[in-house]
Amino acid sequence: MTIAPGTDSFDQTASHGDSRPVYLDCNATTPIEPAVLREVVEFLQGDFGNAGSRTHAYGQRAKERVNRAREEVAAVVGAKPDEVIFTSGATESNNLAILGLEEIGRNTGRRHIITTQIEHKAVLEPVERLRDRGFDVTLLPPNRGGWVEPQSVADALRPDTLLVSVMAANNETGVIQPIGAIADALESHDTYLHVDAAQAFGKLLDELRNSRIDMMSVSGHKLYAPKGIGALILRRRGYRRIPLTPLTIGGGQERGLRSGTLPVALIAGLATSATIAVRHHDSRTAHCIKLRDRLITALEPLNASFNGDLDRTMPHTLNFSVPGVDSEAAIVALKDLVAISNGSACTSQSYDPSHVLVAMNLPDERIHGALRFSWSHLTEEPDWMQVASRLQLIQHS
Repeated sequence: MTIAPGTDSFDQTASHGDSRPVYLDCNATTPIEPAVLREVVEFLQGDFGNAGSRTHAYGQRAKERVNRAREEVAAVVGAKPDEVIFTSGATESNNLAILGLEEIGRNTGRRHIITTQIEHKAVLEPVERLRDRGFDVTLLPPNRGGWVEPQSVADALRPDTLLVSVMAANNETGVIQPIGAIADALESHDTYLHVDAAQAFGKLLDELRNSRIDMMSVSGHKLYAPKGIGALILRRRGYRRIPLTPLTIGGGQERGLRSGTLPVALIAGLATSATIAVRHHDSRTAHCIKLRDRLITALEPLNASFNGDLDRTMPHTLNFSVPGVDSEAAIVALKDLVAISNGSACTSQSYDPSHVLVAMNLPDERIHGALRFSWSHLTEEPDWMQVASRLQLIQHS
């Protein structure tokens, strides 16, 4: 595709050639929004100063852009600018939110953590590290629809529960978790609530503005910004900041929680992508719903099973299985038409069954046949009927 100058979107009449498949793996990473790309280049080439340099205009301009970026990112979820800590992405944010609580947990005797079996590995593995260090962990299963019941969170709470970590939307199924109801269940408890919002930031608006969410992880490359930038939003409780211990030291940047020279160009890109996402939220959602509905219609003759409650699924994601169709065979058969996956990009080199679908207690044949299609407002609609026809050929072979 090419960039349409002066617009927020790609010129969808141009492409890289007929041999290139339509990209349908946006839950793994998204293309860069053109307006974002322009700003990133501007701060790489022109305003390339260090935001920590106080003695000249280059540094001052960089600092001013970072300050505006905090405002823009915070505004998406109703936070305050000084509650935004820039990181390299959601994985680092998750690690800081979880491992950063270890010291306060030990000092207060609160060593119980609640999370879910369907979290991204960037949550499950830090939690497992704390388990190895003596913390007690409760892993909650989802129901067959792919979400965790709020009552199960409430039932698992203990006086020594330090942290509850639940993702906003699942990266494999697209199922939206009931964050509002979970937050309500925690209202009278002092535990910290962390939400991995990598798949939802800028896409779910009201749900992430709940003030009971203490910590929120954000990823730029899931929202049409570059890879390598994200944020951890840390809401204060009154005047109290969350007592995190930094994982990276040596400079004191980001309120001492994440030392290192700030990547101003990437921060600017994240902020611009966040602002545009809110501005065009309704039209983007409508386009994604249109693509999803047409895909569902095309799959009807194949008797496909949808892995996740469609009434609770993000409009840009569809995880499904076709009887008699193995996911690896389907990906090969479709590779010249669409670029898709059969699970998380972080574990795509592994042929182990999806831990998310296993936790949902789905039949083995559905798990091994599961395909994840994920798109965006920038996606050119593929020939869904041709996609379905290819799958049908495998089904009948």
